[in-house]
Amino acid sequence: MIYEIIKFLIYSILIVVVAKYVLVKALRRIAENLNLSSKVVGNVAGTATSVPELLTVSIASFSGLIEISVFNILISNIINLIQYFGTIILNKNFKLLKNKALIFDMFLVFITICIPLLFIVNRVTLNINFIPAFIILYFLFIYLNARTHICYLNIESDNLKKKNNDIKNIITIIIDIFVLILSVIILFFISNRLEEVLKNLCFSFKISQTIVGILLGVITSIPELITFFESQKYYKKQNDEILGVVEATNNLLSSNILNLFLIQSVGIFIVTVFQEGRSFLKK
Repeated sequence: MIYEIIKFLIYSILIVVVAKYVLVKALRRIAENLNLSSKVVGNVAGTATSVPELLTVSIASFSGLIEISVFNILISNIINLIQYFGTIILNKNFKLLKNKALIFDMFLVFITICIPLLFIVNRVTLNINFIPAFIILYFLFIYLNARTHICYLNIESDNLKKKNNDIKNIITIIIDIFVLILSVIILFFISNRLEEVLKNLCFSFKISQTIVGILLGVITSIPELITFFESQKYYKKQNDEILGVVEATNNLLSSNILNLFLIQSVGIFIVTVFQEGRSFLKK
């Protein structure tokens, strides 16, 4: 069993390393070269840093371990919030959270923690009927986030850097797109190995799905910690701390709603198809 736990940690850490040093950085360079706002860059980073959750939830679901995915999402979202506040405090940006748009964003973040917590406390069994509601809520949260930023935080237009779309930038973007594709392929192969380890831990060694899900939640939240720090550090050097907080906050919100609504929906769909397929084969 110790050997399987070591493999579990190694494969999980490899997913985080590839996501952090390859996937996230390539996406960030693309966003900056396309002259995107700090809010959009935060959304892009939040999407990128949710790739580990997507992989681990999908793997667990293929194995029929839906409970792992629920705890993975909950722990990831909670740790994301803790890490976010930690970086805000360390960068002395707490006073900037008084903005109404950021306050509302944090309210949405708390909801992304309360929903899976309620599922666990009330022992709710997730099924395919939840997927339409999750998708609607995902787009509703995006809409509310966009509207509040327009109303209370319309600061981007005067602060964007002007970049020329020269040949050098275009080549850089093409290279980064290639790097993204390569990183996805690498993550795919690592995830296949992790799937085997998860099956062994839960079925052969009878380790609780709750414990495995919590471990996955901790490990897959590390990329967010890096991006929270990087965004605030980047804009602090330019004396635009508010943009760093905006990027970090949207990173947090985008990651949490993606984890809860879309990635969880993927997990539910996979488990449903898996169970129906298994029942069909038994017939």
